[in-house]
Amino acid sequence: MSEESLADTARLPIIKDAGIALSPDNRRVLLRPHLPANPARIKRIIMRVMALGEAGAEEELAKIMYCFSARHRDFKALLERRFEAVRAHMPPDREFSLTRKNLAAAYFLAEHSFESTALFNPSIIPHPDQSGVPPGALRFILSLRATGEGHVSSLTFRSGMIGADESVAVDEASTFACSASLKPDALYNKTCFARKLQEMGQNNGAGSIMEPLPDEFTMAEMEARVNARLTGRNATAHERAACEKIMWLAQCNYEASFNPQSALSERVLFPFSPSEQNGMEDARFVLFTDNDNSRKYYATYTAYDGRNILPQIIETEDFVNFKMITLNGRGAVNKGMALFPRKLNGRYAMVSRNDNENLFMMYSDNLHFWHEAVPFMRPFYPWELVQIGNCGSPIETDRGWLLLTHGVGPLRQYSIGAVLLDRENPERILGRLSEPLLRWDDNNRSGYVPNVVYSCGALIHANRLVIPYALADNRVRIAQTSAAELISRMRSP
Repeated sequence: MSEESLADTARLPIIKDAGIALSPDNRRVLLRPHLPANPARIKRIIMRVMALGEAGAEEELAKIMYCFSARHRDFKALLERRFEAVRAHMPPDREFSLTRKNLAAAYFLAEHSFESTALFNPSIIPHPDQSGVPPGALRFILSLRATGEGHVSSLTFRSGMIGADESVAVDEASTFACSASLKPDALYNKTCFARKLQEMGQNNGAGSIMEPLPDEFTMAEMEARVNARLTGRNATAHERAACEKIMWLAQCNYEASFNPQSALSERVLFPFSPSEQNGMEDARFVLFTDNDNSRKYYATYTAYDGRNILPQIIETEDFVNFKMITLNGRGAVNKGMALFPRKLNGRYAMVSRNDNENLFMMYSDNLHFWHEAVPFMRPFYPWELVQIGNCGSPIETDRGWLLLTHGVGPLRQYSIGAVLLDRENPERILGRLSEPLLRWDDNNRSGYVPNVVYSCGALIHANRLVIPYALADNRVRIAQTSAAELISRMRSP
């Protein structure tokens, strides 16, 4: 762009606020395992509980039920399931009453306030169930990053409706919340798994473990192979390191599901794998349509273990059953990867920020492996000179791919901009806003992280661009504008 166009600021389209404000709610809690690392200590706690008389045990359990049963759906069933998880630490030669089992289980649970600190970085996608929706309206799902105690981030959801009259409403969240359950018999593809191990530098040590496994194997089959290698003979340090990498990779690729009877807003994707132990961050959901017209939801997100980040992808068709899969290849680096909603010229396409500064375009024949990365957009305007990134997946229009961007300027201010990309060659920029579409003002700049406006995905419905966005990383609002007017206000490069 020329210096002349930089000074020629276009009048921005009219932004309409939907009148929605979502804030963190410290009353919403999950039940999480609370298990001491020392097995001997676990047994001592159990024995103290079992030493209580039956009347005393009934009294203590009654107190627990009074204080907690209204905070969790089917609380007694949760206690019974927790008992099964700690049963191995119980004396094998003794029988216990249901009261004592439930009481013992309660000592190995804790409530976790998963969104007490922040609720931010939303994305919006069409809901898979559009039954009963009035003509001209659209039911949607809003995904949100929730941060709670310990600065651990999880993913939570809301449902809502865009009306034919341009109204936007978000359904009230349930008072209950639940985490997903791991699927114990999830299948791993041997070829894909071996390819990932190869990229991790495990060419030699892993081969003898992988070789006997079937083309599709379970975690139990993998663990059996690893244990056989470690216990069958004196394993070398190299072999032990290979076994650790194999198990780490298997744990990072998992499946989890919710009770389908639970409300959408009750479902919380809480970290399971070692790569996520400090958070699942900034999910960019998109409804993907394949060449055969089949549809599936994907979301790229950042797994954070407290020191390192790992790009991963979520797959789901119903927001009940989820797959979490690592992204691999030299192009799968840094944060902020966003998948196009369809293939381009027969290949998957992704917008990324490989160097943590500029926007790149990536292409791949395999959704889980990314190698090619071509830079196509650099910071230019004062409000984005530190770095630029995407604010979710590109949105297809008759004029081209509409991509919301974020720019970081002086004093680490985050603003939302927009760019139009060619439909056939998205590396070609057709137009770009010279001023932010959304930025903070004096009434909303303060919060968890000040001076930040950010989104992880918008959608267009009836030519209205609906943008959920976070303010100061701790509350969410929704804005609307005319997609056609927005595109008309862009300047050619």
